[in-house]
Amino acid sequence: DKRIMTNIIRQSAKGIPQIASVHGPSTAGGAYIPALCDENIIVKNQGAMFLGGPQLTFAATGEQVDVETLGGAEMHCSVSGVADHLAENDLHAMALIRSAVSNLPSPKPLRWDVEDPQEPLYDPKEIYGLINRDPKFPTDNREILARLVDGSEIHEFKKLYGDTLITGIARIKGYKVGILINNGVLYTESSNKATHFIDMCSKWDIPLLFIADINGFMVGTEVERQGIAKAGANMINAMANAKVPRITLIIGGSYGAGYLAMCGRPFDPELLLMWPTARCALMGTEQAITTLTQVQEGIHDREGSSWTDEEKSAFQAPIRKTFDDFANAYNWAANQWCDAIIDPLETRDTIAMALELSGRKPAEETTFGIFRM
Repeated sequence: DKRIMTNIIRQSAKGIPQIASVHGPSTAGGAYIPALCDENIIVKNQGAMFLGGPQLTFAATGEQVDVETLGGAEMHCSVSGVADHLAENDLHAMALIRSAVSNLPSPKPLRWDVEDPQEPLYDPKEIYGLINRDPKFPTDNREILARLVDGSEIHEFKKLYGDTLITGIARIKGYKVGILINNGVLYTESSNKATHFIDMCSKWDIPLLFIADINGFMVGTEVERQGIAKAGANMINAMANAKVPRITLIIGGSYGAGYLAMCGRPFDPELLLMWPTARCALMGTEQAITTLTQVQEGIHDREGSSWTDEEKSAFQAPIRKTFDDFANAYNWAANQWCDAIIDPLETRDTIAMALELSGRKPAEETTFGIFRM
């Protein structure tokens, strides 16, 4: 993450303990990362920290120096004081980390109640057969939800209104959570429902779980006249300003403004998870191909030329590959745009862990920006 240094500094200011272990060269900005932590460990004859390595030092100053003298483990532990603990090897470093962790203060108490967990009534393994791997055909996400929540029970909110978004309160491993899960594209009604639900959960200090499987907001004359732009803006306003813990799980396609509205990465959810079936992009592959093909056909029309089916296919092939490669969950993980790719069967445990950790933060008051009515 490009903000790793900012995050370390801000977490330190919040009193969040951070421990670093240096097992190899940590150069330039990388040298600041262990230096910013509460405690750091460095491995002898292996770890090194310096703002500029031997080559850069020689180029800048003419000084000839080896790695150990410039920024080796023994120097930093005994001379500069940049490192706190000298490890003989990697295993010793792990032992020192455990020792440091054992001295950390006890976690703060949970700010909400936790009931005894219940298994879903429906087998979570059935999720594998429920996921539709073709993004053109939606998954019945009520069936997915029944295999994720305790007892397969959810207190659904506004069930008959804006039904392309399912909202409701359920428990996962005993933890209460407000769930928003797509069941189609977002319309004005479903966006308004989301705003109301997020506001309610924020006032009741109920954490939010956004489960994204969405092509985006509906488009067209009818929805524009209904004010979908302001309804979507209100939903994003509520989602962005909610001070309760927010967790995002992407299970299918998540495209364009729909990705953002379902608490995408720019809105800093506490945790952003993806199933291997997840796909994220500015727009879906087929929509991108159709749009760019129309643009190219417009160019042909203006020039009075035409193209064959083979030429059209050749034009579309690299677009399809580019968008498919970009949208792939593993590409998002490689770019650190998500925190983890998890197996669907790991979902309940992972979300419960996130709720347990986030529930130890003090509650914050939520205030929203202007809602356009």
